[in-house]
Amino acid sequence: MALYRASPQDGVAWITGASTGIGRALAIRLARKGYTVAATARAEDGLSSITREAEHLDGRIFVFPCDVMNEAAMERTVSQIEKNLGPIALAVFNAGTYLPVRGDRLETTNFVRSYQINVFGTLNGLVPVSDRMRERGFGQIAVMGSVTSFFGMPSAAAYGSTKAALNNLVEGLRYDFEKLNIRTQIINPGFVATPLTDKTDFSMPALLTASEAARRIDRGLHKSGFEIAFPKRLVWPLKFLRLFPASCIFHIMYRLTGWNRRTLGPRRKTGKSARARS
Repeated sequence: MALYRASPQDGVAWITGASTGIGRALAIRLARKGYTVAATARAEDGLSSITREAEHLDGRIFVFPCDVMNEAAMERTVSQIEKNLGPIALAVFNAGTYLPVRGDRLETTNFVRSYQINVFGTLNGLVPVSDRMRERGFGQIAVMGSVTSFFGMPSAAAYGSTKAALNNLVEGLRYDFEKLNIRTQIINPGFVATPLTDKTDFSMPALLTASEAARRIDRGLHKSGFEIAFPKRLVWPLKFLRLFPASCIFHIMYRLTGWNRRTLGPRRKTGKSARARS
C-alpha cells in the first residue's frame, strides 16, 4: 500500500510560523486549494490579517497563536485545533529564526535561542501531533530545513547547525513513521526573501520570493518524496560541492558569499565571558 499523502478531505493543515514569509504564503496557498488551515505564530498581530486574505478562497484559515518554545502550550494548541476543526492530516513545522553568529563576537546566546526555537520548537509540536497521527493510522509531517544544513556557511553557525540537526532528526524518525503510515519530509529551500534573510550580511545567489517558495513547497508536499529541495540551480551545485575536499569547499564559499572581502573587528578585551553574560 502506498504511503499516505494528505488531501483537504482528510483533515486540517497546521502550519507554524505562519504570520510572515514562507509560512504565511503557504497557508494562503493551501487554503486556495481547499484546505482548512490552522495558522500558528507567537505574534497575534501578525496573524490578524491572514484570515481576511482567505475569505474568498475555497478553504479557510483559522489562527491559533502560540509560542513554539512552550511545550505545554503547543500540546494544548494541537488539542484545540483537533477539537475545533478536526484531525490534523498535514503538519508543516516552519517556525524558525536566523540569528547571525560571528567568530570575532562569539557568544552562546544566539546558539541557545536558535536551538530553542528551530529544534525544540519543532519537537514541541511534532511529538503531540505524531501521537494523534499514530492513533489514527495516517498523517503527513514536513519540517523546514535549509540548504545551510549541507555544510557550514558564514554567519550561519547557529542557524545552519539547527537545520542540520532537523535534517538528521527527520531522517531518523522516517524509519518508524513510515511503518505507522506517517509520511515525513524535510524541506531544504535555498535563499528566500523573508524578514529572516534581511539579517544576512552576505550575498544570496538564486534568491526567491516567499510566494515562489510556497509554490514549490506545495508541489513537493503533494508530489515529492522525502526531500523537498529548491531551486535546483542552487541545490544541485551545492550537493555536488560536498563531494570535494574541505579546502575546495571553503575556497568556493568564501568567493560565493563574498566573505573573502570581509575583515574582522578588533579582538575583544578580556573580561566577563560570553557564557557568563548569557
